[in-house]
Amino acid sequence: MKIRDLMKQKEITLSFEVFPPKTADKYASVEKAVTEIARLSPDFMSVTYGAGGGTSRHTVDIASAIHRDCGVPTLAHLTCVSSTRENIRQMLDTLKANGIDNILALRGDIPKDSDFPMPHHYHYASELIQDIRSYGDFCIGAACYPEGHVESANKKEDLLHLKEKVDQGCDFLTTQMFFDNNILYNFLYRIREIGITVPVCAGIMPVTNGRQIARICQLSGTYLPARFKAVVDRFGDNPAAMKQAGIAYATDQIIDLIANGVNNIHVYSMNKPEVAAKIMENLGAIYESQL
Repeated sequence: MKIRDLMKQKEITLSFEVFPPKTADKYASVEKAVTEIARLSPDFMSVTYGAGGGTSRHTVDIASAIHRDCGVPTLAHLTCVSSTRENIRQMLDTLKANGIDNILALRGDIPKDSDFPMPHHYHYASELIQDIRSYGDFCIGAACYPEGHVESANKKEDLLHLKEKVDQGCDFLTTQMFFDNNILYNFLYRIREIGITVPVCAGIMPVTNGRQIARICQLSGTYLPARFKAVVDRFGDNPAAMKQAGIAYATDQIIDLIANGVNNIHVYSMNKPEVAAKIMENLGAIYESQL
């Protein structure tokens, strides 16, 4: 099923993101974890795409297995910064042949020690969206950044780039992680003001490891509210306590979002079935009553 149709049919959607293995020897363990998450029957699952397309084959294989063997709609990430238009056309053919109708179109990280933009390569995600839309009937998602993209001069410029992606034909947006819901509410107000009306999936990261958050925030520029910092400071050195507290914090975020009309939730589950399962358990009747 196309995600754009799913969002029209259901009042609330809950989805999980997983990532493919970097090497073939890790494939079996990743496949097992992904299958366990799929058995929770989320509304859809997204599968990431390694830098420079390094895990592209695994992305297709994992996404196909989720769709084929578990009956869960899949969203395949597709980055373009290191790809020619011919490379992308070949990948679109492969995705279509494997029954994958949903694509998250991303520019991707600029490779280190390389000239950018490279000749005959993509410059922006909006160009990729335009090509996917002209290729055929894919459902297209795109990324958005409630706190602004780290490479944008300011939030106004970032919103203009976002509007370009929507105007080129993306069907929905998925946010980068955030830990203060007020940031998202403000962002939603600003995008609606400039005419962006497509559905927005709120990207939620359950932080289960205190040490991981510093690097994540350094790369993304994510703001950490005092309440969240207190959780990490208090429980960060106790893995079991941090996992419980991180899941509780994410659950609280999701409940607040749904209560305020943000009905599409995308959880960055980091290939952890126990985290995905606990989130679903915590939501319980809040999610199930909307089915």
